[in-house]
Amino acid sequence: MPTMARTVVATGASSGLGFEAVKQLLQQSRPYEFIIGARDPSTTQAAYDRVQYDTTAHSISILPLDLTDLRTVKSFAQQSLERLNKDKLDILFLNAGMNKAAIGPGLHGSPWCESYVVNHLSQHYLTHLLREKLSTSHSRVVVVSSGLIRSIKEDDIIKTKVSAGSGADGFAVYHATKFAQFLGAHWWRRQLGQSATVLAVSPGLVLGTGLGRHLDFVPNTDHLPDKLTVEQGARNLLRAFDQANFPDDPEQIFLTSWGEWWPKDAYGPSLDKSLQDWWCPSMEEIEKEAGIAG
Repeated sequence: MPTMARTVVATGASSGLGFEAVKQLLQQSRPYEFIIGARDPSTTQAAYDRVQYDTTAHSISILPLDLTDLRTVKSFAQQSLERLNKDKLDILFLNAGMNKAAIGPGLHGSPWCESYVVNHLSQHYLTHLLREKLSTSHSRVVVVSSGLIRSIKEDDIIKTKVSAGSGADGFAVYHATKFAQFLGAHWWRRQLGQSATVLAVSPGLVLGTGLGRHLDFVPNTDHLPDKLTVEQGARNLLRAFDQANFPDDPEQIFLTSWGEWWPKDAYGPSLDKSLQDWWCPSMEEIEKEAGIAG
């Protein structure tokens, strides 16, 4: 009896860690059907066309998605659901990330900086739009996080840094927006309950992903003994696709890059439910703020 294809909807799979993770899955014998959102679909399609894989076993659909524009998030979700039709959605892979200073006004009239919209708000909105499918499919939501969230201690720091035009540098904004994203992982675990599995995963300290392309300097990485290649980081992320053993404590949702569960005291501030609720607006609130018709 043939193995059913595993369906994956992915953000941030046009390059870097996401692209490498998909490429590694394409080398497996288990069939996969990917629906990938990309700002430049033609360039992304060309990149995957250069990958050698069994096209009779795997399929890839590239759909337009610009995470700085919530309207394209809505159209991407609609098109993804049309492609899935009656098929279940096995994995929602939320991998997109940006490291960019909060300089200048927000795009498309947003009160938030670009990195916050990309790293958290747009992908949170996408999860809202796919919520029913996630529940009926008993999907797994894999949130690509970072160990840097452990550096966030106060909520007012987040609010200041992620507002459009705050002037905060790229590193400060990245820390804050990834923490907001992690609050979202907790919030969706609570919302989806037993109908879906939500976990966050860290790839480790990975260099060469393009994440730092917006920085105005080149950091010295010679002193970083724990740095990993893109290939290693992608393998670390893929652990979250098949992780079967979960802690008894439902709040322990963060898988380390070495395959263990981070203790909750490593990310204690993120366990504040009122903080999670504040940073996880409803679909209606998001659409109202963005001026998107329901």
